[in-house]
Amino acid sequence: MQHTEHSAAPPGDLPAVAAYGLQVARGTQPVLRNVSFTVPRGCIVGLLGPSGCGKTTLLRCVVGVQEPSAGHVQVLGHAAGAWPLRTRVGYVTQAPSVYADLTVLENLRYFAAALGMRGWRREDAVVRVVKEVDLAAYADQPVSRLSGGQYSRVSLAVALLNRPDLLVMDEPTVGLDPMVRRELWLVFQRLAEEGTTLLVSSHVMDEADRCDRLLLMRSGRLLANADRGSLLEHTGCDAVEEAFLYLVRAAAAAEARARQHDTVDGLSPHLLGQPGAPDAERAFFAADSLT
Repeated sequence: MQHTEHSAAPPGDLPAVAAYGLQVARGTQPVLRNVSFTVPRGCIVGLLGPSGCGKTTLLRCVVGVQEPSAGHVQVLGHAAGAWPLRTRVGYVTQAPSVYADLTVLENLRYFAAALGMRGWRREDAVVRVVKEVDLAAYADQPVSRLSGGQYSRVSLAVALLNRPDLLVMDEPTVGLDPMVRRELWLVFQRLAEEGTTLLVSSHVMDEADRCDRLLLMRSGRLLANADRGSLLEHTGCDAVEEAFLYLVRAAAAAEARARQHDTVDGLSPHLLGQPGAPDAERAFFAADSLT
């Protein structure tokens, strides 16, 4: 299913997310390698790549629970993790983040109270998010009795309690059947149409069709930051998965050339746009330079 493209924020507005030169390592193993990108406001950005490529670590940097060893992230005009962002950023982790032994309503009331909501304000927020994610029929059910898709909706509802400006979701549709995935994406698209910025990770390439922009990752490196049309045009491919594989091969070839000529020690993805790269690569990365 193709999405309806959402209007972006005015050009003068700061991006929802701006990351500069992020590096993270686990011991001696690099996890993020000089990652830079921007996320425009009011759109859906898909962070796509295979499992283990660094997507979760990157999202943790954005929400401020992972400290990079180099580089920094600005979120809604603040440093990632800053106190003013507590009520402006929603985060849906891949692992379950709600209490299975509580009902849907009990979970929502608990987390609303943890966010400082009291009385009618708390109840209004709970009623609103139950409606937004279509959980009214299951509101009094223990979460442990819900299906995988309903469970995901509860986590999403918790993240929506404060009406966040930015919603960060780590593999929110993993393991769900196609119909449930479609229903969740309809919710995501409605949120974007109402002005929320969504940063959604996935290892399923066909979810690219539902995003306004794409960040493609592999082995801790950002291979592309573009809309789907530009990605396909500049790689000469017919599908995002083909374009991803094209960029992987191009990066590997560029690294091999660099080693052969002893010109660099570890290639930054930005070097794919330098002289010597294939014409399609140069055009693609020049067209989508970070601004």
